[in-house]
Order: sequence, then C-alpha cells, then structure tokens
Amino acid sequence: MSVLATFLKAVESKDEASLSEVIHEDYKFIPHVNDQVYTKSDMLAVCMSDSFTRHNGRIVYENEEIAVDHAVVSFANGSTSEAVLSVHTIQDGKIMSTETGATPLAEDYNVVGTEA
Repeated sequence: MSVLATFLKAVESKDEASLSEVIHEDYKFIPHVNDQVYTKSDMLAVCMSDSFTRHNGRIVYENEEIAVDHAVVSFANGSTSEAVLSVHTIQDGKIMSTETGATPLAEDYNVVGTEA
C-alpha cells in the first residue's frame, strides 16, 4: 500500500497507531484556514476526533517525494462542507508535511457527490 493510501486509511479508520507510524516526527500541517502550523501530535489529535468526515476521497498523484489527494470534507460543527485538495511531502517513506487548499461548497451540496 502506498504511503498516502496508508495515511488516508488510518485517518478514515481512526487507527492512531498506523497514523503515527506513517507521519514523520518533524511533520508540519499547514491548513488553508489560518496562519498556524500544526505538529504531528496536533494532527493525531484532530484525526482521532470526530470533527470532520472525508467523502469521495481519491489519490490524484503520488511518487516517492510528493502526494496529492482530493476529498469533500464535512464538519461536525455544521459549517459549510469544502472540497479540499491536500499536498503531502514524503521523506524517508513517511508523510513530512501536509498543506491544504479548499473551496466552500454550496449549502445544498450533497456530500455523497451530487447536488441536492
């Protein structure tokens, strides 16, 4: 299984041990929503929470240095769902960093992939 596939499967199944294993100790997460940079422990906490759900995810591209995935993300707090593109750098077979970009979706967007 690829590094990104392992990462995404661990996120979806809330498998903290597998997620911790595939994330580099010096990992940085740079989200699209603010100017903060999060660490590996921050990312593990977010991924183990019920704060978001990924829908219709797919790996767009991956090699030994970089990986790109896309998904629709809905949020437990009821905020607008977003189409999220994530770019991950890979070092030593682990995810070293993740940076996201997102587009808010129309309020009537059905997260299973069709308009309401």
